[in-house]
Amino acid sequence: MPSNQENSKRIVKNSLFLYVRLLFTLMIGLYTSRVILKTLGVEDYGVFNVVAGFVSMFTLITGSLSNSISRFLTFTLGKGDLKQLNLVFSTSVLIQIFFAIGVVVIIEILGLWFLNTRLNIPDSRISAANWIFHLSVLSFAINIISAPYNASIIAHEKMDVFAYISILETILKLLIVFLLGLSPYDKLIMYGILFVSVSILIRLVYGWYCKRNFQECKLSFLFDKSLLKEMFGFAGWNFFGNATNILGNQGVNVVSNIFWGVTVNAARGISTQVEGVVKQFVTNITTAINPQITKSYAECNFSYMNILVRKSAKYTICIILLFAVPFWYEAENILKLWLVNIPEYAPVFLKLALLGILIDMSGHSLAIAIWASGNVKKYFISIGSVGLLILPITYGLFYLNFPPFFSYVSYIGVYILIQIIRLFLAKSLIPFDILPYVKEVYVRCFFIGAISLCSTYGIYVLIGDAPAKLLIVSATAVVCVLLSVYCLGLDCEEKRFVRKKLCQLIRIRCVNDTSNSKR
Repeated sequence: MPSNQENSKRIVKNSLFLYVRLLFTLMIGLYTSRVILKTLGVEDYGVFNVVAGFVSMFTLITGSLSNSISRFLTFTLGKGDLKQLNLVFSTSVLIQIFFAIGVVVIIEILGLWFLNTRLNIPDSRISAANWIFHLSVLSFAINIISAPYNASIIAHEKMDVFAYISILETILKLLIVFLLGLSPYDKLIMYGILFVSVSILIRLVYGWYCKRNFQECKLSFLFDKSLLKEMFGFAGWNFFGNATNILGNQGVNVVSNIFWGVTVNAARGISTQVEGVVKQFVTNITTAINPQITKSYAECNFSYMNILVRKSAKYTICIILLFAVPFWYEAENILKLWLVNIPEYAPVFLKLALLGILIDMSGHSLAIAIWASGNVKKYFISIGSVGLLILPITYGLFYLNFPPFFSYVSYIGVYILIQIIRLFLAKSLIPFDILPYVKEVYVRCFFIGAISLCSTYGIYVLIGDAPAKLLIVSATAVVCVLLSVYCLGLDCEEKRFVRKKLCQLIRIRCVNDTSNSKR
């Protein structure tokens, strides 16, 4: 069994691989999106997004089952029972195959009717839209079946492989851009065919790697009724939690539209896009740590599990602060760099949205520890029910003529309550210590955030309306957050690790400079 120190090193290495993957995919993704839009045109690009987006709505169902598979594979791997691990994997694949068939039949029947009778698509592109629909369903089915293979790679913490395959997928999607420009056929249909071809190839790569490297990934026609019941139970409650969360968020969008119109929806859309990017940066840390939390629970190493839960929550808050502090002072100027016309309320929405996800995501590691126990019914009922309060509270505030940004105020208030409930639920469901968690996560991070905001505010006031204000204030904010994290957020061991890595980087730079000067 690896030591805690070895596990910590693996977490750091895996996080670095995931960040390399994220930066690469973000840069290529921004380029390919722009070129695809130019190549297809606004109309065809809109058709692709509305049709593929309709199919992707069903990921709410499949995502819950994928979370269940990931939890059971990681937990069983932590137990070290190879026979049971193969049973979990084989059961997962068979579930996904039958599930894919069922979902495809439902989508094909209902989706085709909805596409051809309800969606607003130009008559000249109906045929192409039907092609895209069928191809999107095929891609969706392939992704469902491949979920156990993806989960196996993450459970084994092979994040380097996960990163390499993701980079390969991004490169292939970049290749699509060039092939599309050369194609003499209908470009929308051709884009759909090439997109699905990449999905099939990537799934084959995942399957090949897992079968070659993981003993349990040899499909056997094994079926365990009790395991099936347990996995569907977990997936069902996970679905309830996800559904209430989506219902609350989408419901607020509808209520905002009713009271304030599409301008507020546009502003919410901008803040949602930025939230998505910030969450991707956070997810890289949590993806690397989450398997260790589940395995520690399976090994009954509850002391190390608590340490990981606290560290994950602390790192999550610190990463969000790197974005939140600059945006708190320069949201409008940052948005001006990105957008031509900034929707009204977008800057204030963005500030409050970042505060909201800071509160929300600070408790995700604790949720993973609770999920590891498998005892999730009470958790999802409690958290999901409280989360739904956002909708009636927002409606009531708008009815009383409170301004539009109070939708985010209600979101923040409800998620503060959820965090409190989550702490006491964890205390009752798993071996968890509340006081060390509050001290290390909330108290430390409160001072990190307060000092960073106050220090940046001094520069913000002193600099006035200087031409380079955005750059200076943003750089100051990032430096203040990093220094505060180092001084207040890290323990002695973490500080030693940071100093060691900085010394190694400086030493490498000095060696390179010396060798270059000799040349």
